[in-house]
Amino acid sequence: MFAGLRLRHWRAEADADGIVTLTLDRADASVNAMAPAVLREFDQALDRLVIEPPAGLIVRSGKAAGFIAGADIHEFAQYEKTGSVRAVIEYGQRVYQKLASLPCPSVAAIHGHCMGGGSELALACTYRVASSDPKTRIGLPEVMLGIHPGWGGTARLPRLIGALQALPLMLTGKTVAADKARALGLVDRVAAPEALLDAARTLLRQRPSRPFVQRLRAWASNRWIARQLLAPLLRKQTAAKVRKQHYPAPFALIEVWRRGGSDVRQRLKLEADSVVRLASTPTARNLVRVFFLQERLKALAGDTAHGIAHVHVIGAGVMGGDIAAWCAYRGFSVSLQDREMKVIEPALARAQTLFGKRLKTPARVAAAQARLHADIEGTQAAAADLVLEAIYENLDAKRALYAATQPNLRAAALLASNTSSIPLNELARGLNAPERFIGLHFFNPVAQMPLVEVVRHARLAADTEQRALAFCRAIDKLPVPVRGSPGFLVNRILMPYMLEAIRALGEGIPGAVLDRAARGFGMPMGPIELADTVGLDVAASVGQELAPFLGLELPQGVSRLLDAGKRGKKDGQGFYRWQDGKPVKPEVPKDYRAPDDLELRLIAPMLNEAVACLAEGVVDDADLLDAGVIFGTGFAPFRGGPITYIRGVGADALRAQLEQLAARHGPRFAPRPGWDSPALRAIP
Repeated sequence: MFAGLRLRHWRAEADADGIVTLTLDRADASVNAMAPAVLREFDQALDRLVIEPPAGLIVRSGKAAGFIAGADIHEFAQYEKTGSVRAVIEYGQRVYQKLASLPCPSVAAIHGHCMGGGSELALACTYRVASSDPKTRIGLPEVMLGIHPGWGGTARLPRLIGALQALPLMLTGKTVAADKARALGLVDRVAAPEALLDAARTLLRQRPSRPFVQRLRAWASNRWIARQLLAPLLRKQTAAKVRKQHYPAPFALIEVWRRGGSDVRQRLKLEADSVVRLASTPTARNLVRVFFLQERLKALAGDTAHGIAHVHVIGAGVMGGDIAAWCAYRGFSVSLQDREMKVIEPALARAQTLFGKRLKTPARVAAAQARLHADIEGTQAAAADLVLEAIYENLDAKRALYAATQPNLRAAALLASNTSSIPLNELARGLNAPERFIGLHFFNPVAQMPLVEVVRHARLAADTEQRALAFCRAIDKLPVPVRGSPGFLVNRILMPYMLEAIRALGEGIPGAVLDRAARGFGMPMGPIELADTVGLDVAASVGQELAPFLGLELPQGVSRLLDAGKRGKKDGQGFYRWQDGKPVKPEVPKDYRAPDDLELRLIAPMLNEAVACLAEGVVDDADLLDAGVIFGTGFAPFRGGPITYIRGVGADALRAQLEQLAARHGPRFAPRPGWDSPALRAIP
C-alpha cells in the first residue's frame, strides 16, 4: 500500500486485520507539531488510503509526551509576514477534509496533550479514544494567539458535541481532561495508556453510533433559528469578559458559527476567511509574540539540573503557605515552618483546597498532602535542598533569620528570599555563603500567577541562578532574571501606577471610574481593586520601600484605612467593601464625567518606569522586560508589553505626552532617563 512512499515524519503499519496505523513521530523534534512537511506527508499517505482503503485507520503519536501540539507557531508567524496564511489554512482544511471523507472509519488515539491542529485532526476522524493519563488534555487554544481554529475546528466541533458545549471551549481556549472530553462527547472512549490501541481497534470493529442525546443536542443547537437566537447571547457574555476592539477573535468565531450552514464546505470557507482577517491584526501579532516570550522564559534554564528534592519554607502566611502548597502539588517534599501550629494550620487548609481542586482523585490528593508537613522547630531546614524565606518585609528580621539558618544548611543547599522589594545586596550582606543566596519572588495568588522573579545580587554564583531557573520550570512557573535593585522589575513598574490611582481617588475620582479606565486600556483588573486584592498592608509596605527610590509620595488614604484595620479583600473592607470574594463598588453618578486624560494618567507612570528599568539594566533586554510585566502584572497582552506598546505609539509622542502630564499634574510625570534609547525604536 505504501510502497515507494518515503515518509520522514510518519510510520505506516498494517496489521493482519487490514487496519492501518499512521504514527506521527516528527523528526528532529521532541514534540509533534503540524509543520508543512508533516502535513504534506500526511496528505500523501491519505492519497494512498483513498486508492486502497484499509479496514480502518488509526492515527497516533510516536512521542511519549503527547499527541499533536498543533500547528508550528514559529512557521505560522512567518506565514503572516509573507501573506501566505490563506494558502496554509486552505491546504490544511483540504487535507483534514480528505481524512474526514475516507471510505473507511478512522480513529485518533490520543495520549498526552492534543491541541489546536492536533485536536482538529482528531475531529476529522470518525472516532476518538483518549488515554486516562492525567497529562492527557484536549483543547483548541487558538484564541490565545488572536485567531480561532482554522483547520475545521469551528466547522466540526459544534456539530459533534453541540454548540453550547463546543463554543465555550473555543472561546476560552480551555483544555479538558479525558473524562470530561468523554462526558462532552468529544471522545468516544477513555482507556488506560497501555490499552489505547486496543480500544481504538475495538471502535473500528464495532463502529458504534453516537448516543441519541448527543446527536439531538448537536442537531438542535445548530439549526438556523438556534444560531440566530444564541449568537447575540454569546456575544453579550463574551463582551462582559473582553472588549471586541482588544480581542476580536472570540467575536469573529461566534459570527463564523452563526453564519455557518449545513454544508461543511461553506463552513470551512467562512472559517478560513475569518482566520485570514484575524491573522493580520495587531492583536494576533502581539499575542503570537507573547507566546514566543513565554517560550523564551521556559528555555532560560537550558538543561540545568536543579538538584532540589526537599523544599523548606519559613513563614506560613499567605505567600509562604501558598508557595509551600504549590511546591508540594508539583511533586516536591515540603516542610513548612512558623512560630506555632495555629499559624501553619490555615496554610495547610488552603493547601488541601488546592490539592482537591487540581488533583481531583482521593489518591493523588492524599499523596500531595503527604508531601507537605508542618515543622514548627525548623529541624527539616538542615535536610532541605532549598530553604525559602517568606516572612514579613523587614530587613533586620530577615538578616537575623539567615544568620540563624544558614550555618545549618547542607553544603549545596540554596537559600532564597521571597522578598518583594528589599534589595538583594542588602539582604546578602553578612552571609557566609552569599553565592548560594538568591531571590525567588512569587506573586499572589501563587496558584494563578505564572511569573517568578529570579533576583540577582553582586555575589551570586552563576550556577545558583541556573538552578533557580530550573527549579521554577520544575514547579511550572515562568522565571525572569532581574537585578536586585528596589522593587526589582514588576513592583517597580506597578507601584507608580497604583500610587497614581490612589492619589486620583483622593482627589475625588470614583474608584469604579479609575478601574474602568484601566480596563479600557486592557488591564485585567483596575488599580483600586488590585490594591484591595493585593492587600493594602502589602501595598503600603512595598510603597514605603519604593517611594523614596522613585521620588514619589505615599497617598494618605492607605494609612487611614490601615489604622482602621481595613486591609482590603482579606478583611472584607478596604477601598471597597468585599462580599463573597467580589468588590462592591459604589454607584457612580450618571452625570459624572471622567477627566479626558485619565487613562493616560494611569498608564503613563508604568511606561515611564519601564523605560527607566530598561535603561538601568534591571533586566537583560526589552523582550524580558515585556515578558516580566505581562506575566507579572497582566499588562494588556494584546498590546505586546510596555516596550512594544511604546514602539507602536512612538517614543517621541509618548515622551511629549509625559511632558504635558508633568505640566498639568506635577513633576512626578517628568520623563525618566532612557527615552532616547535605540531599544525603544527597534522592531521586535
